[in-house]
Amino acid sequence: MTTGAREGEPAAGGPAGAGELTVGRAAALVGVSVKTLHHWDAIGLVRPSGRTWAGYRVYSGDDVARIHRVLVYRELGFPLAEIGRILDEPGAGTRDHLRRQRALLVERISRLRKMVGAVDRMLGASSTGMRLTPEEQVEIFGDDWQPAWTDEAEDRWGDSAQWTQYVERAGVMTPEDWKKVAAETDALNADFAAAKHAGVTPGSAGANALAERHRALMSTYFDCSHSMHACIGRMFAADSRFAGHYDAITPGLALWLRDVICANAAAHGIDPESATWR
Repeated sequence: MTTGAREGEPAAGGPAGAGELTVGRAAALVGVSVKTLHHWDAIGLVRPSGRTWAGYRVYSGDDVARIHRVLVYRELGFPLAEIGRILDEPGAGTRDHLRRQRALLVERISRLRKMVGAVDRMLGASSTGMRLTPEEQVEIFGDDWQPAWTDEAEDRWGDSAQWTQYVERAGVMTPEDWKKVAAETDALNADFAAAKHAGVTPGSAGANALAERHRALMSTYFDCSHSMHACIGRMFAADSRFAGHYDAITPGLALWLRDVICANAAAHGIDPESATWR
């Protein structure tokens, strides 16, 4: 009778020999399913080399060691067919495979450490998305800066790829980096005001150059396309807080800046009225 025997295991009276494992016991030992071992047997990747006197196939110590090597290569991302070719390479012994697997694992560990470092940098960024305290933010960006603005931006764009870029880039910026960005922003705003006073027309070469400087500044935080830039330009005029900020620099600057940005976007094939965040 075979009642009570696990799949692939011998019934009572047909035990495996010393050091040999039935498929069920081998699967439990290495942490895979019996179905997986049957599949690997069928494709010739790992075949049990022994048999009990009752005819059941069993895994020897060497077979189990091969299973472990398969598991390491699979964890490293190799397809099963490639793993079989590697393991059956002429002249490659156990130590050769161990050395190769160790080198591959060290390489993977290095990549994973870099990934962990990137995540740590993101975690190291404060909840506002930058490695600055609220006091430092006000010191760098001015008394009218509101740290809550970044929280609002996260609520609006937190699910976007651009927000992920922002958090990654902001997470590695030092206070000195932020001071440099703030200085560039102040200089650009002064040039905007001077250009408006001088009668620079949106769509002109000078206005387009200023628009590109602004888009490059936005790209400090995320890759800013012309379509996204047009959306930002529209927001500068439509949002009373942005409009108030720019109009405080010089009256009418918010609308002028919107027109400058939108005209530059149009010059790059974007319809500024229907531009979307892409």
